[in-house]
Order: sequence, then structure tokens, then C-alpha cells
Amino acid sequence: MAGDEEEIPNHPLTGIRVVEVGIYMAGPFCAMQLADLGADVIKVENPDGGDIARDSAPFLDGESSPFIRLNRNKRSLAMNLKAPEGKEIFRELVRGADVVVENLRPGTMADLELDYRRLAALNPGLVYVAASGWGQTGPYSQQAGLDIMAQAMSGLMSITGEPNGNPVKVGVPICDLVCALYGTIGALAALRVREQTGRGQFIDVSLFESGVSLAVWEAGRYFATGEIPGPLGSAHQTSAPYQAIRAADGDFTVGATTPRNWRSFCDVLDHPEWASEERFSDNPSRHARRDILIPMIEQVTSRKPRAYWVSLLHDAGVPCAEIRTYDQVFNDPQLQARDFFWKGRHSKLGDVEQIGSPIRSYMANVSALRAPGRLSVSQTISPESPRRSSSSSGSTCCAASSLIPRPRPPLP
Repeated sequence: MAGDEEEIPNHPLTGIRVVEVGIYMAGPFCAMQLADLGADVIKVENPDGGDIARDSAPFLDGESSPFIRLNRNKRSLAMNLKAPEGKEIFRELVRGADVVVENLRPGTMADLELDYRRLAALNPGLVYVAASGWGQTGPYSQQAGLDIMAQAMSGLMSITGEPNGNPVKVGVPICDLVCALYGTIGALAALRVREQTGRGQFIDVSLFESGVSLAVWEAGRYFATGEIPGPLGSAHQTSAPYQAIRAADGDFTVGATTPRNWRSFCDVLDHPEWASEERFSDNPSRHARRDILIPMIEQVTSRKPRAYWVSLLHDAGVPCAEIRTYDQVFNDPQLQARDFFWKGRHSKLGDVEQIGSPIRSYMANVSALRAPGRLSVSQTISPESPRRSSSSSGSTCCAASSLIPRPRPPLP
């Protein structure tokens, strides 16, 4: 927007402006995907502290480290949406926007008189993504909807963990994150339709339905047999051996599910006769007898360290992997060779390590979208101005760098 920030023309969403009214996870993660693809994302935050995710520890010189990783490639505007002036500033901003992303409780934006119906009257081409816990309609719509509630209600917690164990959630906020990705897909599809019709759309995505949508194997089993799936630990729903296996110094994973891989796996374990046993002849047979098969395997694998088995299995072409901790992941040579991690410039902290985008475009570096710019407090945004350019007219707001420090209230 300022002189030190240039628009890069070869990114898929260059020229698209996104206004985010997001807190915590689903809305911000959705908008971050669009930012990684080149969109100019303006994050609207409450002047009284901003997005509450800014209070998430650990902190770097007072800045939330998780927040930085969730809001890369964005700019921030502090705006009181309850005040008449703030509402008008927001409307002016939306007049020049392509997409709005919000994840407030359903009805909140209507209470603020900033809902899709009113905003689309100002900008008929607006694509509006509303992410929520349960959806914009239905008997659950007004309930609080956090990721763990969505994991619980979607059935995910009923199949996660060990059999007969305590309820366990997926280690990452999977419903939040998948909801955000569906929101991104919906926004991209709506932008494509807009090219043909000139009109935007309202996109309704929820954590709950996102979680249920992942039940591919579970739905296949239930709708076919009526069987209620349960937790299997690390095991697969239909294939074996496909799970974590114990070695002398820890665990590794294996996926010997095809006839060839099963034979090779048996050869590596020096038990080629297993491959010809009728009781282990195919995947359904092996899966049905996992209680027999896995102890037989681990009686062998527990005698040697996992690196020994992984090396032999790799050489034999059998899919396998060590189970890594995140300190190992963040120093992984494969990720380093592909420059998955990159340094973004934070206006206060300087260079900070960032997770990359898994979208690999060989026309553009999706992760390191642009050299983040430092924006002045008095900067203005005008709906008539070109994307990422400043204007002498418009509404004065507080703006921050692409990696966002805590917002300050607009100047009087």
C-alpha cells in the first residue's frame, strides 16, 4: 500500500481485496489462505486489544507468537464497528472489496447492520464468507461453537484415541482449520462465478459440518452395515498392517496394504511364510485379525531400533516413517530443501520464522507472497483507489505491517 510494498502481478489473487472480521482461528485462517495466494487482506480489529488471539502465549517481546503464524501477509485496521463512524468506515471499505470473511456468531453482523444483505446492496459483486460453529441456520446456530465442541458433536472424538480409552480430540483444531479451507474454496468458486455473472454470493461454512464431512470411511461403514465406528488408535479402518508399530526405542508407522507391500514387509521381518497364510491372505482378513497379527509383528520389530526397520523397509519399497516430534519436523531436511519455512518481516520483531503454504505454484512463491511493508499510522484506504495503493481521500484508519503488531485506535 505504501511505497515500500509492491503489487506482484503473477499471483493468482493479485488485485483481489479481502476484508476480514475474524477472531481466533477459522476466519483468520481462511483469510490467510487468500493472502498467501496474493489477495490484499485487511484485518479489521477491535481498537480495544484487537483479535483476542493476540493474547495467546507464548509471546515474543509482547507479541503473540501463534497469532503471528495465523495472520501472515495481512494488514490491520483498528475499527469500532459498534460506533456510527466505524460502521461507515467499514461500509466504505467494503464498497471497494471483493471478499468479506467473518467468523462471528450468526446474527452478530446483522446486529451491527453490516450483514451480507446490507453490504451486497452497496457492492453487488461482494463475496461474503461466514464461518460459524454450527451454520447460519438450524436449531444449533445460536450455540457457542468452538473446535472441541465441533469435534465432539461431529463424531471425531468418538473415533480418536485408543479403544476403551478416555475421549481424545485431534491434536490440532481440525474442525476450525478444515472449515477455513472450505471457506477458501467457497470464496474462490464464488469469485469464478462472479466473472460470469457480475454478482457475489453468501458462503455459509461451519465447523460442525466440516468435521462430519471428513467421515468418509465411517459413513461408508455405517451406511453399508449399520455398524457404529469406534476408536482404533493409530490403526486404519479397513486395512492392516497400517498403523504405528513398536520398535526397541519407540514407534514407527507402516502401511503394508497392497499384496506386493505385504509380501515385502514379511520378507523384511524374515517371516515370508506369513504372506502365504490363508488367515492373512488379503486386507479384510488381516484387518479382522489385527489382534493376532500386530502382536506377531511387534514380537519381531521390538528387538531392533526403529531406524533399523525404517531403513530396511524403505529399501524394500514398503511405505513407512518414524514418528517425529515438532522439533524434528521444524528442522526436517525435506522441508528445508523445499524452502517450506521462510522469514517474514515483522514491523516490531524483525525477521520471524513462518510456516509455508503447502500450495506449490511454479509461477509464484505462494508462501513468501511479497516483501511485507511498513505502513504509516496515518495511511488511508479508499474504495476507489487501486488495490494496495494509498489515496489522499478515504477514511483515516490505523494500519500496521503485513505481519501485524497490536492495532491502535484510529487517529482522531
